[in-house]
Amino acid sequence: MPRTAVPLAVDDLSLFTKTLRQSLSQHDGLPSHVELLNFIARAAGFANYQHLRADAEAADRLKAAAEAGTRANLDQVEKAARNFDKEGVLLSWPSRLALQTLSQWVFWSRIPRGEVFTERQISALIQGWHAFGDHALIRRAMVDARMLERNQDGREYRRIERTPPSELGPLLEQLKAKAAS
Repeated sequence: MPRTAVPLAVDDLSLFTKTLRQSLSQHDGLPSHVELLNFIARAAGFANYQHLRADAEAADRLKAAAEAGTRANLDQVEKAARNFDKEGVLLSWPSRLALQTLSQWVFWSRIPRGEVFTERQISALIQGWHAFGDHALIRRAMVDARMLERNQDGREYRRIERTPPSELGPLLEQLKAKAAS
C-alpha cells in the first residue's frame, strides 16, 4: 500500500513542543506509532491524526480546484434555481440540457450514498423531488449521465460517487436560502 505524505505546518513551535511534551509525560511507557501520530496531531491543534489527514486532503482538493481554474457559472446557477420552488421541488423539466443536468445533480446530492434501492424506491424518492409527474424521465436521465447505476435487470439502483460540477454547491445554497425565506 503506497504511503501518502501528510504535511504538518506548525504556527507556534514552542506551544507545539510544550503540548507534545505534556502528552508524552502523561503516557506510560513508549507510545505506539498510532498514539504518537495522535499526540503530534493534537499538539498541532487537531482532534487526532485522522483530522489532520482529512484537513490535508481537503487543502489538496481546494488547491487542485484553484489550479484547474474551476469556477461556478453563477448565471447558470440562477437559471437552474428558478426551476425549483421554496421546498426544493423541481417545477418543470428544463428545456436546456445544461440546466437538466444541473437539476439532476441536485437529485443526486439527495440520494443517500452507499445504499441500494429497488426501482420503486428510487422512483418514490424522485417523485417527491419534482412536480411534473415523470420520474422515469429523470431516473433514466440520471442513469444515462452516470449519476445512478442499475444492475442488468433494472431491479437495483445505487448512486455513483462522482465529483459534482462546481455549480452544484452554489445552487444548493440558493435552494436552502429560498427555503428559509
